Amino acid sequence: MPSLDSKEKSKQKDLDGDQLFLLGLTVYVGERARHFRESIKFIHECRLTGEGCLVHCLAGVSRSVTLVVAYIMTITDFGWEDALSVVRAARSCANPNMGFQRQLQEFEKHDVDQFRQWLKEEYGENSSQDLQEAKNLLSKYKEQAELHQTTGGRQWNNNFSSVPSLSYSNYTTET
Repeated sequence: MPSLDSKEKSKQKDLDGDQLFLLGLTVYVGERARHFRESIKFIHECRLTGEGCLVHCLAGVSRSVTLVVAYIMTITDFGWEDALSVVRAARSCANPNMGFQRQLQEFEKHDVDQFRQWLKEEYGENSSQDLQEAKNLLSKYKEQAELHQTTGGRQWNNNFSSVPSLSYSNYTTET
């Protein structure tokens, strides 16, 4: 584990073979790439091994969303705004603060292409349907946003189906 200064706390712990990764971070511009790389690697490895991965912060609105958006940008060809829309399709309250939005813009401008290459070199071609599922979520999100804009707000349409998140077939309620 890399050394961390007093403003950051990071802990990785092995609990009977299950990984628990806690990352409390204040991301500084110079440190963005390191934190994004650690988080993207962890999320990707969890998904490749079929394990669950919960990414959360205090409110689940800003920090955790930023890390998930960076991950989606890396595994797809999406920019930060489309990746954020994909997250919002599953979690409508997703709203990174302005500082994190700037960091996502900088990530898109300077780092994401290198991260995509690194992920491909490290793990090979992505055999999952991530890009297609993300495109489907983005399309549904844009349809809902357009409906919201044209109707002036939410309207009940008697369709209670939810927008699915990126697939993961091994969720369980057993502990």
